[in-house]
Amino acid sequence: MIDTKSVGNVIAELRKAKGLTQNELGERLSVTFQAVSKWERGETLPDTAILLDLADVLETTVDSILSGGKASINYKGKIAMSDMIQGINCLKKMGELLGKDNLLYRSAISGINEKMNTEIEGAFTDDYIFEVFVAEVTIQNIMNGAYVDLTDVKNSFKHEKFRNIVCDYAAKYGIK
Repeated sequence: MIDTKSVGNVIAELRKAKGLTQNELGERLSVTFQAVSKWERGETLPDTAILLDLADVLETTVDSILSGGKASINYKGKIAMSDMIQGINCLKKMGELLGKDNLLYRSAISGINEKMNTEIEGAFTDDYIFEVFVAEVTIQNIMNGAYVDLTDVKNSFKHEKFRNIVCDYAAKYGIK
């Protein structure tokens, strides 16, 4: 539901920031200053036919106007904790299938170790270290714009510490 008061406040703030009077904004949009005044008081909303022009004049987006200036978050997709876990398990399986001395496996492992300043092979035998890596790859995905369901996070970690760390990062990126 659109909060007309918030929409009006955003229009008024943006108009004033541009140094425009209600009359000047109205002239640019071919509406009366009274119409602009009604928008700003939250009595009415701008007609859908002029929303794009209004956003253009105020140098914002229609979404920003209609959401009352609240930032909308557009996630680049949803990740599943099972995929994060499976991804790390695939590294382990790669070593088993190709051999731990295989150049491809060694290159992947050394690249991860170098970039992350750690030893990922420890995660293949230690549940605690494994969860460190699951948390890390999950956080990296969140920071890159992915959405993760917090119930999935809470159900996927044995160690509360990692559950909390991932949930804290998610909250910083607007996931609730």
